[in-house]
Amino acid sequence: MIPVKNIYYMLSYAFRALNSQGYKDISTEQFNNVAELCSKILTIGVSSQIKQGLGRKYISETEALTSLKGRINITDSIKSQTLIRRQLVCTFDDFSVNIHENQIIKATIELLLKSNISKERKIELRKLLVFLSDVESIDIHSINWKLQYNRTNQNYRMIVSICYLILKGLLHTNSDGSTRLMDFLDEQRMSRLYEKFILEYYKKEFPQLSVRSSQIQWMLDDENSLMLPVMQSDIILSNKDNYLIIDAKYYSSVTQLRFDTQTLHSANLYQIFTYVKNKEVELQSKPHKVSGLLLYAKTDEGISLNNSYMMSGNRISVQTLDLDCSFEQITAQLDAIAFDSFRDLT
Repeated sequence: MIPVKNIYYMLSYAFRALNSQGYKDISTEQFNNVAELCSKILTIGVSSQIKQGLGRKYISETEALTSLKGRINITDSIKSQTLIRRQLVCTFDDFSVNIHENQIIKATIELLLKSNISKERKIELRKLLVFLSDVESIDIHSINWKLQYNRTNQNYRMIVSICYLILKGLLHTNSDGSTRLMDFLDEQRMSRLYEKFILEYYKKEFPQLSVRSSQIQWMLDDENSLMLPVMQSDIILSNKDNYLIIDAKYYSSVTQLRFDTQTLHSANLYQIFTYVKNKEVELQSKPHKVSGLLLYAKTDEGISLNNSYMMSGNRISVQTLDLDCSFEQITAQLDAIAFDSFRDLT
């Protein structure tokens, strides 16, 4: 079980905006569950956005009005017989807060109010709804998450990301199509957060390393790449000619049972081996060192892994990262991986 406070620290690296002054007091608060933590983060983020001004854009509206506004729609006015009521149907552009980003926020707040959070958190959220009264409620299943961000709505990036985490973590659809609340942050959501946390941790704490999540190319003998899957790495750390490819895994079980014997997940091992060997061939024309690491989040099973193998000239390691401890101990584990792989770091 990962302490709620550690979830906050992981989110702080995944979303660097949480390191700003407005969010720092969160680390000193006590939360009963992750839903409460995320509701507090959302409250602070939305409150800050309200103070700056909610995002707006021009939206085309069509409405029957007693005074002229925009363009008169004669056909609709005749069809709806608004002239009897001394009205005309007008089409006009309204500079409105009823934009998709605000609709996502409102839908998230409305769902949180039905979740297992304290009365105090719900009071905070209800206060925010007052400022969203002109925003339409939308079906959470119809949300378009592929939003484009620019200078005018950049502040929404972190807020919408937290909304995504909340909505995907709190919702579950029954077989009959109805929706019910579920335990917050299932394995899939935690897996994404786990990967993002490790990537951003190394970016921030080890500026002397090149840290990225990039694709590894298939080293083919010909140009036929038809139907080959994309090799998307979780994290690649590099310094000069030294490369470490990390595949971050968050599973309920870190091993598999085969013929009454605990073994490593074969598919994961094949995957990291494939990544390493293709990277090895890519760099063969210059001095290099390529290693691979399967980094599992330690589970309640209590299994700790720290295995290392030499496979066709490359070191492939398998380790567990214990998240059920103080955050200082978590960072010490991550630091040890970097210093062990890059001995010339200072």
